[in-house]
Amino acid sequence: MSVEGKLRLGVNIDHVATVRNARGSAYPDPLRAARIAEEAGADGITAHLREDRRHISDADIEGLMDVLNVPLNFEMAATDEMQQIALRHKPHAVCIVPEKREERTTEGGLEVAREENRLAHFIAPLRDVGCRVSIFIAAEQRQIEAAHRIGAEVIELHTGAYCDAHAEGDFEARDAELERLRNMSTFAHSLGLEVHAGHGLTYDTVKPVAAFPEVMELNIGHFLVGESIFLGLGPAIAEMRRLMDEARATT
Repeated sequence: MSVEGKLRLGVNIDHVATVRNARGSAYPDPLRAARIAEEAGADGITAHLREDRRHISDADIEGLMDVLNVPLNFEMAATDEMQQIALRHKPHAVCIVPEKREERTTEGGLEVAREENRLAHFIAPLRDVGCRVSIFIAAEQRQIEAAHRIGAEVIELHTGAYCDAHAEGDFEARDAELERLRNMSTFAHSLGLEVHAGHGLTYDTVKPVAAFPEVMELNIGHFLVGESIFLGLGPAIAEMRRLMDEARATT
């Protein structure tokens, strides 16, 4: 399996909806953010419809399916409710993620190895209607092997531990996590899986991950929404796109 094509940027718009919902208003509008992201160089839009609807709403998903000119990556828990929503909309991609009501954000990767049979049956109908199925997992060989066995086409490696170590100034741990991500990207690619990565990436941490030749897509959201307060959403995304392209050009 060869490595081809430019590194794609998926922009997660969840936290535009978080700000909107804080006041129960109609603004800022996630659909407007998605259109700006497209214009700024995003290759796709990611939105996580959580069980508690804390940010993205069902109406947002319907609107995104209507207005997007780039693919929608629909993040979802492995529940019957979310499966039915995905089967109704048939987004370009679905990314199966772990979800707990009490967490602030997705804290880790999906435990695939312990739930192979259930997840294999869960994703089969999604694949049958043409959705590209991605599994959000930690950079661990057993999880990658399990994702491959259940028929996932894509894995997305959780970069949170790497980013957290960098933010805490623990550079030994940061470098160890980066090496783990590098090795597992190579391993997943060797199995024929398409490799994506994301969670917590910033301008300071994106380039080492973007330089991995096996990684085909990065999904970034919270940082870009935060940075847009200072730069504007379009320029914040354009700068991330520039850093990714710069890293890839030196690979």
